[in-house]
Amino acid sequence: MAKKAVATLQRGEGRGYAKVIKMVKSPKTGAYIFQEEMVLNEAVKDVLAK
Repeated sequence: MAKKAVATLQRGEGRGYAKVIKMVKSPKTGAYIFQEEMVLNEAVKDVLAK
């Protein structure tokens, strides 16, 4: 299923977006979790700086 999502993003407007995956420590359990976001290519550095 992931391949299908990636393949559809390679056509047309999807090329302007990037999938950002950040590892964040959970305040409740202390375990690390992964947060995924689809952002514009121009906004990737801003999202990672937060």
